[in-house]
Amino acid sequence: MIVATARVLFLAFVMMPPSAAGQEEAAPAAGRPAVPVVRSIAPPRTEAIPPGSATTSPGDRRWMEAVRLAPGESITLDGRLDEAVWSRAVPAANFLQRDPDNGEPATEPTEVRIVYDADKLYMGVTLFDSDPDGLIYYQMGRDGFLPSDDKLQWAFDTFNDGQSAYWWEMNPAGSMADSLRGANNTNNRQWDGIWDARTTRSEIGWIIEFEVPFRTMNFNPDTDEWGANFQRTVARKNEVSIWMGWLRNQGLNRMSNAGRLIGIRDATQGRGLDIKPYFLADSESSPGRGDPTPRNDADAGVDFFYNLTPSLRANLTLNTDFAQAEVDERQVNLTRFSLLFPEKRDFFLDGSLFFDFASAGGESLIPFQSRRIGLDENNTPQRINFGGKLTGQAGAFDIGVLQVQTADETDDREDGSPGEDFTVIRLKRRMFRESYFGGIYTLRDTRGAGDARRQTMGLDFRLATSTFRGSDNLGLTGYFLRTTDPLGADGRNSAFGAELDYPNDPLSMAFGYQEIQENYDAAIGFTRRTGFRNVNQTIEFSPRPSRHPWIRVFNFGATTDWFLDPVDNSLLTRESDFTAIGIETHRQDSVEFHVLPTYERLERDFRIAPGVTLPAGSEYGFTRFRIQGETTSRRPVAFSPQLEWGEFFSGTRLTIANAVEYRAAPGHMFTFTNEWNRVSLAEGQFYTKLYRFIAETQFNPRISLVNNIQYDTQSNVIGWQSRFRWIVTPGSDLYFVYVHNWVDDPVRGETYTLDRRLSSKVLYTYRF
Repeated sequence: MIVATARVLFLAFVMMPPSAAGQEEAAPAAGRPAVPVVRSIAPPRTEAIPPGSATTSPGDRRWMEAVRLAPGESITLDGRLDEAVWSRAVPAANFLQRDPDNGEPATEPTEVRIVYDADKLYMGVTLFDSDPDGLIYYQMGRDGFLPSDDKLQWAFDTFNDGQSAYWWEMNPAGSMADSLRGANNTNNRQWDGIWDARTTRSEIGWIIEFEVPFRTMNFNPDTDEWGANFQRTVARKNEVSIWMGWLRNQGLNRMSNAGRLIGIRDATQGRGLDIKPYFLADSESSPGRGDPTPRNDADAGVDFFYNLTPSLRANLTLNTDFAQAEVDERQVNLTRFSLLFPEKRDFFLDGSLFFDFASAGGESLIPFQSRRIGLDENNTPQRINFGGKLTGQAGAFDIGVLQVQTADETDDREDGSPGEDFTVIRLKRRMFRESYFGGIYTLRDTRGAGDARRQTMGLDFRLATSTFRGSDNLGLTGYFLRTTDPLGADGRNSAFGAELDYPNDPLSMAFGYQEIQENYDAAIGFTRRTGFRNVNQTIEFSPRPSRHPWIRVFNFGATTDWFLDPVDNSLLTRESDFTAIGIETHRQDSVEFHVLPTYERLERDFRIAPGVTLPAGSEYGFTRFRIQGETTSRRPVAFSPQLEWGEFFSGTRLTIANAVEYRAAPGHMFTFTNEWNRVSLAEGQFYTKLYRFIAETQFNPRISLVNNIQYDTQSNVIGWQSRFRWIVTPGSDLYFVYVHNWVDDPVRGETYTLDRRLSSKVLYTYRF
């Protein structure tokens, strides 16, 4: 039944016409589609530079004013700025280049206007272009990346604190993506807010008309000033221009360098209540696990969202399911330590920046990692009975509170997990313009397990400025964490560290110290290894040759990590990465050459592959070399090859990897990735292979079909996920997801089905 249903769905989806409601349809030619014969309606180009956009001093903040719609006025979201209010709004204009000619006026003008009513904020953007036939756009789907496309990116710092922002981007085809940006350079790309937009293209360029309800965003109702910034990319020229923060060590993602958006008053979030029920039907079987009989099931659940204040939001979820989540990208692991996989479940992604901790800038120490909730050690989903969350700001405090209960599954299956309760509390006190001091507490309590209450407590701070030596960035972070001792040992269950970073252009530096003691165990966190002291440094230098005909920037750098035994400070590991040279061209092609000296002392046996074990106490010093390149993604076919070779523990290792991206037409993209390793050691020889193929069919910005096929020789599992998504209206989605896994069994000499599942899920948002 599953296979037959999947075939019917696949044929139905493939035969759907690629039309885009609200978007002017693109011609099928890849990269440079013909311009439709439709004249966009927009206010004429502003002749004089608006006063708020006139300054060209990096130290002065530009400003723009939002205009309120008059009684009886309304906006029709159609990608045309033909309502009278757009002509009354004074635009943000006079964009300056970040690249290639830093500080010079943009060669293609851009004008951004903002208007609003009590319930919604609207943005109208006219992106003038002297060669509209030269617009490049491949991506059409929701949340797709736009490395090769003409695009506009923008960010609103609704608290005007210089530390966080709501971020969006669109291209001429109407592709829509969003993100949450936070302190410590954190970025939650998986966030999906409720908003809508339309684009049109004509002989003057292209236009964006965007609307976002105020209830989608948290904001400070006691001020009419937000931070705002806008950045445009003209792909064929490889030109990036920005309204504010054009210095190369500033940019769109540094909200401390954003301009000012003023005039938003008396905005409302209605009753502030969203109810989002879901309905799920699925059929699954596991013949390779001894359960070939199909199991058909139906379920339902609901999420409640309530804005306690415009800046503080509560969320309650009942009987949560994540059937629509994307599969993880497989990775080859030839190290002794665990790999980190990103969170992809909506409930945990919404508001996740309010739980970020200072040590989470890297992957070695994360005190709260939400993938430890509702997923067992094999990443098998566990039922979540309910979850509650409170995120936002109250005065000068950032608040994140989470409570989740998972179901007891020990009676349902032999390997079922016991029920657990999870608690996370995160508070931050903002200071000055870009700094904070905070604390975190987590609890993992296994029900019925007596004293199995595992807790983590910690403090962190960040002192930062973007005005060091005038316009340079400088930051200092520090943190301390302590966990309960699961083994009942005598202490040594803490982790602490500090980092001084100077992230600027052309010189960037960072120096850090970290210690994770051997009994540290964050039960809802992620830790790659314990029992070490780490001293690390990074120096990068990126000079730009003046008026070189094809080279835009050189890259040189050195990163070194020393891991020391905390008992006697003897060396455990030394990992270095020297960028001997890197070159990026004006066309966005790049090549780099790296030298990678390494020292390893094994504290315990290391089973690197079946039948191949490196003995404890061994010491290895080896050097590897890597050359990698990337061709510009503006072309229909792009390559990212990598070759790495040299010594490896007691022998040698050769790695060959490549990614090929083919953009057949707007909305039709194919990606093939492979990695091949040949490892020859004194203890034995082995090979690893990883293949991934992704086919994306985007019928329009709201309907897409993605097929993802993966295989690796470490698990010998071939996996296929087919995921169809239809955004019926913003906040209301229909999904069909089919997952099929096969085992390539070398012992039995055959390939057979391990498990398969077909799910359909409907989500609908009611806003009150």
